[in-house]
Amino acid sequence: MTSLFDAPEEGGPAPVDPGAPLAVRMRPRALDEVVGQQHLLGDRAPLRRLVESDEPMSLVLYGPPGTGKTTLAHVISLATKRQFVQLSALDSGVKEVRAVITAAKRELTYAGRRTVLFIDEVHRFSKTQQDSLLSAVEDRIVSLIAATTENP
Repeated sequence: MTSLFDAPEEGGPAPVDPGAPLAVRMRPRALDEVVGQQHLLGDRAPLRRLVESDEPMSLVLYGPPGTGKTTLAHVISLATKRQFVQLSALDSGVKEVRAVITAAKRELTYAGRRTVLFIDEVHRFSKTQQDSLLSAVEDRIVSLIAATTENP
């Protein structure tokens, strides 16, 4: 797509809902559309190589609010063709974490598709919430991408 008004490219990401807010419609949908962080996302840069290797991964993204942590996690899920599930540590308990893990196991078993679990405000996760997630991350049932505004 060369302009905002072009039709989506064949084989590219699914089009965004035209009724979505402009900020949502303008978010990057591919690694090449992300502006900045070339030392991480440029050709042969570490994060780009990790994403393009398509190996299961876990990441912690740290930065102030509004810097693109959620967007980058979503772009990574699109680039790796993985299901994207988002939780917030503020309003998700052990029950929600376990439900996501169960669904991710089902998706992996029956569809062969991996899941990116994005947890926002992960610094607020309790020890119990962390423990409920640990085996799924270690067994690579989910690829954890965690975002925090606090220095990890």
